[in-house]
Amino acid sequence: MRENPLVLHVLGARPNFVKAAPVVRALGELGVRQGIIHTGQHYDALMSDVFFADLGLPEPVANLGVGSGSHAKQTAALLVGLEEVVQEQDPDLVVVYGDVNSTLAAILVCAKLGVRTAHVEAGLRSFDRGMPEEVNRVVTDALADLLFATSPEALAYLANEGVPASKVHLVGNPMIDSLYAALPTLDPAPVVERLAIPARYAVATLHRPANVDTPEAAKELVDAVLEVSRQIPVVVPVHPRGKARLAEAGLVDGESIKVVDPLGYVDFLSLVRGAALVVTDSGGVQEETTVLGVPCLTLRPNTERPITITHGTNRLVTPALLPAAAEKALADGAATPAGELPVLWDGQAGPRIARVISAWLKGDNLAPASQAKRPE
Repeated sequence: MRENPLVLHVLGARPNFVKAAPVVRALGELGVRQGIIHTGQHYDALMSDVFFADLGLPEPVANLGVGSGSHAKQTAALLVGLEEVVQEQDPDLVVVYGDVNSTLAAILVCAKLGVRTAHVEAGLRSFDRGMPEEVNRVVTDALADLLFATSPEALAYLANEGVPASKVHLVGNPMIDSLYAALPTLDPAPVVERLAIPARYAVATLHRPANVDTPEAAKELVDAVLEVSRQIPVVVPVHPRGKARLAEAGLVDGESIKVVDPLGYVDFLSLVRGAALVVTDSGGVQEETTVLGVPCLTLRPNTERPITITHGTNRLVTPALLPAAAEKALADGAATPAGELPVLWDGQAGPRIARVISAWLKGDNLAPASQAKRPE
């Protein structure tokens, strides 16, 4: 290893920024030289630039600006762009986050170039290969040299896939680090006033391909959300990838529906904190509502984050069942997590990851940094 090794972080979509910020900060405090590659998978300023500002991330060393497109076109552009930057920067370790196409492309590029990699949020599984994200997760974990797991069940999944235990570290959830850091600033009132919405409201985020990429699925989803809006006003920050399709399906501003542009990190979490209910198909929102104690209905047949159901406030629903589930959640009032929060969701995941990476760069022979027993 070189005397002054370089760590690069590959970030492409807004959840990546949230997960990376605590890791980048903690590595900086340990004096590790590092840089960020922004792939531009989320290219809208409200979905990337504002997140750099909200989370205190440094300016990237490169912005590939790949934008949107089909999985093949986007991944191909990422492969070409990332190969060039990785060769130019010559890092000792590349850290990837989550399950987006930027993560898949980075892990493939580095595997072919012989560059070592680390995966933050390793081992999550929905066991649904119909989800593009599930394919990305499995491939990334198979190729990564260091795997950082956010919850205990991930350890068993990785073991079942033949990943050596020596590569895996249970560290907690860096997305929750960012949430705890932002908590003192999360005030719903200014956002509610700016958006001109009632004091009691629900929030909906809808973007998964299975939900918005066909007219039929989008129409079923929108009709269900419109039914919920007859019970409570619904604010919908709309993801660019599904905006046109959802509008065609009838998701437009109305008396009880407020369609808004994507919000920055602090504004969005402030809105969620004050909500009576959240309806989502996002992975990260399931985790954030678990900590904030907000009832969450997830419009998916499965989740790679089952711990948000067993330990949190989350429930899986179909569009057909959404109106009735919303009615019950609103009648029950504020949710409370089911028992204690998941293990190591304590705001210290970033420092744990940084300590492992720093020691690995120095060539230390580390035992897995797990503070929970590996499931049988």
